[in-house]
Amino acid sequence: MLNQNVTKILNEISAGNNRGEKITLVAATKMQSAETINAAIESGVEVVAENKVQEFREKTALLSPCRQHFIGHLQTNKVKYIVGKVELIHSVDSFNLATAINDFAAKKDIVQDVLVEVNVGGEETKSGFAFTEAENAVIEITKSLKNVRVKGLMAMMPISSDKDYLASLFDKMRTLYDKLKNQGLPLTYLSMGMSEDYKTAIAHGSNTIRLGTALFGKRNYGENN
Repeated sequence: MLNQNVTKILNEISAGNNRGEKITLVAATKMQSAETINAAIESGVEVVAENKVQEFREKTALLSPCRQHFIGHLQTNKVKYIVGKVELIHSVDSFNLATAINDFAAKKDIVQDVLVEVNVGGEETKSGFAFTEAENAVIEITKSLKNVRVKGLMAMMPISSDKDYLASLFDKMRTLYDKLKNQGLPLTYLSMGMSEDYKTAIAHGSNTIRLGTALFGKRNYGENN
């Protein structure tokens, strides 16, 4: 089933989005075993990503060769476990975190690629820069932090059955992404779209989707999760 799911998704996105961009499939591997993740890689997944630092630390050395991202909330005191060990951090949700990543990257004499997370739905329960602050945040991080390179934007959409509402939020993100690119910023990733809404996301300009359930099936959340 996993192989079929991966093949199905890769076929769906093979034509790219309607702006002629290649779509990057990021497998969200929260609570998946290294064995299962390796099976996904063998099936064609090229990028895998954890939500939690502890899970990343436990699994990373056990994985087959692949590109690794980090997509979960990252605390400043845990950047040392992630910076320089993943290709891309999707979830830079504050200037404080960007600075912590920059400072640790400077110690390692590297530049860490990141995405700026935008709370486009204005939800109190979600982290990220307010939409009205996101443009300035990207510009300020790019200008002042030399060991961080902003490669794009990331957004998690509200849970909603209103497809028109979600489409409008995806459109807002795409407009902001294009505006920043037109200012000469080296943006590559517009990371939006998960298992329940990735088709809408792609139709409205996403070029990076983060899928868990659509690839691996429903997660079995135990009592402690």
